[in-house]
Amino acid sequence: MTGFVVEDCDALTADGGIVRIRPAAGTDAAALERLFAEASPESLRLRFFATPGHCVIDTEVRRLVRPPDGDHAAAVAVVAGDVVGVASYERTQPAPARAEFAVFVAEAQRGRGIGTLLLEHLAAQARERGVIALTGEVLPANHRMLRVARDLTSRTTAHLVDGVVDLDVGTGVDDATLLAVDARDRAAEREALRPMLAPRSVAVVGAGRRPGGIGHETLRAVVEGGFTGPVYAVNPHAGAVAGVPSVPSLADLPGPVDLVVVAVPGPAVRDVVAQAARIGVRAAVILTSGFAESGSRAGERAGEGGLDGRKAQAELVRLAREHGMRLVGPNCLGVVNTDPAVRLNATFAPTAAPAGGLAVASQSGAVGIALLAQAARTGCGVSTFVSLGNKADVSGNDLLAYWYDDPATRAVALYLESFGNPRKFARLVRALGRRKPVLAVKSGRSAAGRRAGASHTAAAAAPDVAVDALFAQAGVIRVDTLGELLDAARLLTEQPLPAGDRLAILGNAGGVNVLAADAAEAAGLRVAAVRGGENPLDLGAGATPDALAAALGAYAASGEVDSVLLVVAASKANDVDAVLARVTPVLDRHERLTAAAVLIGAAGPPAALGERRVPVYDLPEQAVRALAHATRYARWRRAPLGARPVLSDVDTAGARGVVEAALAGGGGWQPYPRIADILGRYGIPVLASAQVAGERAAIEAAGSVGYPVVLKAADPDLVHKSDIGAVHIGLDGPGAVRAAYRAVGAALGRTEPPVLVQAMAHGQVELVAGVVHDPLFGSLIMLGLGGVHTDLLGDRAFRLVPMTVQDAGQMWRSLRAARLLTGYRGAPPVDTAAVEDLVLRLGRLAEDIPEIAELDLNPVLVGPGGPVAVDARLRLAPVGQEPDALLRRLRQPG
Repeated sequence: MTGFVVEDCDALTADGGIVRIRPAAGTDAAALERLFAEASPESLRLRFFATPGHCVIDTEVRRLVRPPDGDHAAAVAVVAGDVVGVASYERTQPAPARAEFAVFVAEAQRGRGIGTLLLEHLAAQARERGVIALTGEVLPANHRMLRVARDLTSRTTAHLVDGVVDLDVGTGVDDATLLAVDARDRAAEREALRPMLAPRSVAVVGAGRRPGGIGHETLRAVVEGGFTGPVYAVNPHAGAVAGVPSVPSLADLPGPVDLVVVAVPGPAVRDVVAQAARIGVRAAVILTSGFAESGSRAGERAGEGGLDGRKAQAELVRLAREHGMRLVGPNCLGVVNTDPAVRLNATFAPTAAPAGGLAVASQSGAVGIALLAQAARTGCGVSTFVSLGNKADVSGNDLLAYWYDDPATRAVALYLESFGNPRKFARLVRALGRRKPVLAVKSGRSAAGRRAGASHTAAAAAPDVAVDALFAQAGVIRVDTLGELLDAARLLTEQPLPAGDRLAILGNAGGVNVLAADAAEAAGLRVAAVRGGENPLDLGAGATPDALAAALGAYAASGEVDSVLLVVAASKANDVDAVLARVTPVLDRHERLTAAAVLIGAAGPPAALGERRVPVYDLPEQAVRALAHATRYARWRRAPLGARPVLSDVDTAGARGVVEAALAGGGGWQPYPRIADILGRYGIPVLASAQVAGERAAIEAAGSVGYPVVLKAADPDLVHKSDIGAVHIGLDGPGAVRAAYRAVGAALGRTEPPVLVQAMAHGQVELVAGVVHDPLFGSLIMLGLGGVHTDLLGDRAFRLVPMTVQDAGQMWRSLRAARLLTGYRGAPPVDTAAVEDLVLRLGRLAEDIPEIAELDLNPVLVGPGGPVAVDARLRLAPVGQEPDALLRRLRQPG
């Protein structure tokens, strides 16, 4: 729990403006009185059901500014320093908890979605405090309020009683609610980023007269790129820069400006942003470095009186937010939009990429330069490019929302070094991926920085594992290099998605064909025989253009392949230009078939073939990797999204009570009986155990359980009990129990250690399952091959919560040992549906109770009768402030 207070944050209005949502405070009393005093009599009547007198307003204001507690919360909306809206709730019913809400927005600000934002944040606060519904009475004539409540969630109900509409707004979150929130978010982001990515006018501040400077070169790029609107230079020491008339300051501009590009020295950046705010500029791209990326010395260099770079950067963001301005950077390369209606190249990159369908976001300027240069070399067209720099304001999440509806963007490429809110990223990118492929190079695959946990699950969950799990669930195509990214992007932006995994390889280069076939098999593609022809098909070095074209046409029309790779090797004995002239029309005729080409040894090979722009690669491995990425993405996109499971026998309230009591006692590693209690409340099968101390008690427990039994140490700090002789199985009598107990005591160096006594359990396969909580990504669920194989083979799968039924099935199927579960070498298949149920219950437990820091079930014995965990370790820890994937809010400054 994070307390009673609505979080202080900035958010986007429906028209792309910025509003601050924060808790109401005593100092807001005068502003709230003014808010009501300036309202029309009709607005007040709709709010209070009558025209209120001064006494009623005073009482209402006192209620609103009362300090928050478990029964009361209030939030205000602030625009440009003025309070323009307020929302509140008062708890009216303890169990099940319900609260009465009220919302009021200044008339001049209505229609901007401010009331919806206030209600979203209020509902989140109420949900955290256990309130299941917000209720209210609304006059039928209050159409705006009725629409806000109805649009907020699918859980809203309305009933007309005695001339008044009784509203009941559920605070729970379902798929319909998430879809509605995301739709509002995307619409707001598109309006907010339009002045930055599709500006009508641009001013470059800090453009020097001499070539070579960042400002000068960026101004030249804007002009030479053919920007369609007015371009201004701002330089107090020059009458013109690069042929563009210059003015001394932004205040001297002859007309309005949408976008300001800032290339002044660090100490002057704040003043430029302040000037831009005063004249109503909506967007700024800050190329200047020396902020958060430079640490504490940046402020001294920037003349900020010793303030460090992070503080200086946060102050820039706060200044911009107060005036409704979005920022890219600082320390960035700039932005590009190749739309013919815009033609904006506001960067100092040495290469301009051609127009096309790939949108690119790069956190690194140097990587951005490399991407643009490689895109130009390979003919990979770019729709939009954004160098995020320090991500002080605009982030990858903002751009994902913008690109969702961008008609010019057919695929998205991301270079990421960090995630601000990975939970929101996961939801945004999954929705985008259902429409357009998303490719990502995420740095950090090395073992450096790997976290060490005390459980198998935590030890295996390195930071990169969370990224892989996120990408797998969201359909993101993760690549290892920039070259691989652009190779795949060229295919995905121009070619149809493969209908399956059948690949035909043909050409005049037998050895290259074989290399391509080997690469295809390794990548999961099927190079299967085709009726009437070989696959791969080698026509020989002397193959004529007509022979190649005829073979290509036959394979393309066969209906037996989903993609085709044409391999052409140039030699002195053939005419490559003639070959390409003959095969290109064939490729164009079969426009629904995914196609790629490899051209070897030719001077100045084309980047693409034909009207459908079939990509041409230098090497077969490049082409095959691109085809494999497209095939896997197409398979993910065809698969059903999967629904959140409906789980029976779940006692969330009871489990939370046990957890809160344990946390009150200090948390940490929990005793086995408490673990079994928590898991049992979620229907997670755990082998019954008796925890005892002393030989006599162990023997009595064994007799009660029934021989044969297992005796093991009950110390929750032990991970590998069997390695130190603290687990003894198959004990068939009191003597065996006595000897095992003494052996465990010797292993632990204790005379009367606590032990667990269990009945012997049997299963065909040993699995491991568990939970580990990450403050940024949320909880990860693990499933893998268990027992002594857990660490030896590392055969594991991870998924982030919330999990779907589809996720659960993919987890066990992705294991290398999956065949052990389906009846390997004549063994009966295990109950895989029960395995899926197990991981789904673990996912719901982790989602409901994030205080579960680590949970390890190892081994989980699985057979035809389902799974049962025979050992469990669980660590509880309080949860601090973590990203909320649901609330619409901008990146926090600082």
